[in-house]
Amino acid sequence: MEFVILAVVIALVAVGVISGLVVSSRKKKQLPPAPSSTPTITPPAEPHVGEEAETPREEPRRTIEEVGPPGAPAEEAPEAVEPEAPAAPALEVPEPTAGRLVRLRARLARSQNSLGKGLLTLLSRDNLDEDTWEEIEDTLLTADVGVAPTQELVERLRERVRVLGTRTPEGLRALLREELLNLLGTDFDRAVKTESGLDTPGVVMVVGVNGTGKTTTTGKLARVLVADGRSVVLGAADTFRAAAADQLQTWGERVGARTVRGPEGGDPASIAFDAVKEGIAEGADVVLIDTAGRLHTKTGLMDELGKVKRVVEKHGPLDEVLLVLDATTGQNGLVQARVFAEVVDITGIVLTKLDGTAKGGIVVAVQRELGVPVKLVGLGEGPDDLAPFEPEAFVDALIGD
Repeated sequence: MEFVILAVVIALVAVGVISGLVVSSRKKKQLPPAPSSTPTITPPAEPHVGEEAETPREEPRRTIEEVGPPGAPAEEAPEAVEPEAPAAPALEVPEPTAGRLVRLRARLARSQNSLGKGLLTLLSRDNLDEDTWEEIEDTLLTADVGVAPTQELVERLRERVRVLGTRTPEGLRALLREELLNLLGTDFDRAVKTESGLDTPGVVMVVGVNGTGKTTTTGKLARVLVADGRSVVLGAADTFRAAAADQLQTWGERVGARTVRGPEGGDPASIAFDAVKEGIAEGADVVLIDTAGRLHTKTGLMDELGKVKRVVEKHGPLDEVLLVLDATTGQNGLVQARVFAEVVDITGIVLTKLDGTAKGGIVVAVQRELGVPVKLVGLGEGPDDLAPFEPEAFVDALIGD
C-alpha cells in the first residue's frame, strides 16, 4: 500500500515538472523580439478634449526608404555642395521702333485734346468774330506754341477760312491739319545720326539739365538702337549724380550693352574718351555718352560740356548731340535750349514727358528757337515709350480722326 502511494506522488511530481516546462516554453515564444539597432520614434499622444496639442520636438518621421532596413549601417552625411551661381537674366527684346508713335497715338491723343479739339471747337462756331480768334490765339499760347508761331498760324487760318469758306467739320479738320504740319515742318531730317563716316562707331552725346529724364532717355535710346539691330556702348559721364552710372548700367544690362564708368566725381571728359575708345576696340556700332546736368566743382557746366566735346572729337567728329527737354517746363525749356546751344552744336531735340501735358506746342516753339528738329519724344514711363517723332502721327493725335 505504501508502495502504491509513493508511486502516485512520484507521478504527480513528474506531471508538474513537465507542465512547467511546457508553460515556460510557451512564454518564451510569446516574448517580443529583441529591439533592433534602429530606434523607433513614438508619435505624440493625441490630446484629450480641452487640451492643446504639443508641438513635437522630434525630427520629422522618416520613411523606411530614408531610414533603411533594420540593422543596416548608418549612411554617411552627404558632402556640402557649393551653391550654383545664379543664371544671368535673359536679355530683353525691345519693341521695334518703326511705327512706335502710331502705336502710342491713343495715349498722346488723350493728353493733347485741349489743344487740337479746342481749336476745332472754336473754328466750328457759326460766327468767327474777333473774340473767337482771340480765344484761338490764347489756346495756342497756352499750349506753348510760342508768340511768333501762334501769330503766323492764326493769320493763315483767318485768311484760308475767309477765302475758302470752309466750315464743315471735315473741311476744318483738314485745314487745321495742313496748317499744323506746315508749322511743325515736314522737311526736317529727323533721323538720329548714329553712323560715322570713318571706320569708327557713331558717337552720340546726350545733354540737358538734371531732372529732364536725360539718363533715362539715354538708356531708352540704347533700346531703340538695339531694336534696330545696332550694338551699343554706353559712357556714364554724369559723375556728379551718384546714381546716374548705376542707373545707366542697369539700362544697358537689360539689352546687352556695356557701360564704361569711372569713380563718382571723376573727370567726365576722361570717361567719355574711354567710352569711345572701348567702342572702337569692341567694334561697336554706336557709343552713347550721358553727360552731367550740373557739377559739384566750381567749373561751369557749359565749360565742362565743351571739354567733353573736344576730348571726344580726338577720336573723330561727334555725329549727334541730342538736347533733352522736359515738355512740361514750356518756355523755361527754351531758356535751357539757348544756353546749351551756345556751347555745343545741338543737332536734335528729345522731348520727354509729352504724355502728361497739353503743352504739345513746345515742339513748334523749340524747333523755331534752335532751328533743329525734334527727333524723339517720350510718351510714358515704359522702357519702350521713346519714339521717333513723326509730324503726321503727332498732328493726327492732336486733332483726332
